[in-house]
Amino acid sequence: MKAMILAAGKGTRVRPLTYDLPKPMIPLLGKPVMAYLVEHLAKHGVTEIMVNVSYLHDKIEEYFGEGHQFGVQIGYSFEGYTNDKGEVVPQPIGSAGGMKKIQEFGGFFDETTIVLCGDALIDLDLKSALFEHRRQGALASVITREVPRDKVSSYGVVVTDKEGRITQFQEKPSREQALSNFISTGIYIFEPEVIDLIPSGRPVDIGSELFPLMAERGLPFYAQKRPFNWLDIGSVTDYWEVLQDVLKGEVAHMVVPGIQVKDGVWVGLNTSIDWNGTVIKGPVYIGSGCLIESGVTIIGPSWIGHGSHICEGAEIVRSVLFEYTRVLHDVTLHEMIVFKDYSVDRQGEMKHSTEYSSEEWVNARDRRQHRRTEGDMIYAK
Repeated sequence: MKAMILAAGKGTRVRPLTYDLPKPMIPLLGKPVMAYLVEHLAKHGVTEIMVNVSYLHDKIEEYFGEGHQFGVQIGYSFEGYTNDKGEVVPQPIGSAGGMKKIQEFGGFFDETTIVLCGDALIDLDLKSALFEHRRQGALASVITREVPRDKVSSYGVVVTDKEGRITQFQEKPSREQALSNFISTGIYIFEPEVIDLIPSGRPVDIGSELFPLMAERGLPFYAQKRPFNWLDIGSVTDYWEVLQDVLKGEVAHMVVPGIQVKDGVWVGLNTSIDWNGTVIKGPVYIGSGCLIESGVTIIGPSWIGHGSHICEGAEIVRSVLFEYTRVLHDVTLHEMIVFKDYSVDRQGEMKHSTEYSSEEWVNARDRRQHRRTEGDMIYAK
């Protein structure tokens, strides 16, 4: 069985996390979200995976290589060009355009293929979905789920008849214009003939062009309403909420790494915690090589990235700190994500280090000579 992972987008709604990372490389429990997808595909017998890449493509390619460590074969299709200076310039051509490019280059889509976005955690029973796809005689199937009305504008909305055939597909309609609150999860099953419907030589999107075309033509195009966990990282707020759920143990197939040193508290290797006056209420994960000084308070769900340093009197509440973050004395972080030069609150409000006074945020390379320093920033009081 074959699959394609869509991984060429910039992930603008997840900034600042995607300033330095392509969206599929955003970490969950210290591992890129796309790694969970590859593992899930491998578990269901998928052995050949194509990935379209563009923005920061090298970070995906370097991490996954040719897929040997996952027991699969992974190939890449770069969307972009090399300019006259020899510089590689990313230029995405849309989700459907990426499939067309792959097919015209090497004919990858020669059998039923699972296509999925590289930015969500799933535990979908792929074999059951494939069985239903074939039972219906579908040319294409979309895995759907119901969401609240106020969420529909972030997704493709699916309208079906009583047999499940898709009669209309609306790409990110307003709440008032949406004809349904069943949305596409970005998981599709395609027959090779679907690729023939995609025009060549220009950017083409699955949701805004290919699916409306299939619905308009009355092709065997079906929705599947299946029970499964789907954790979408569509925004910074979504990311914060997903990590909260994972740490609380509400995602069955996700296991917190490290050693459990007390109820709800896990730590990585070579981490030092001074328990004198320190209060840690789980669920909390503290990565490897961290230093937690005395008098620190950490309230979970919280994730402290490896190599971080939490100074005496600091308080961290339901927050996510990426690797090599230093929180100085008596500073409080409440429902925050800290990533290199940026902080983002639960509502998605982002601040750069330059928006803080010099007393609030100081460059880490001036303070931490024994750790990695490039690009690392620290909170300071």
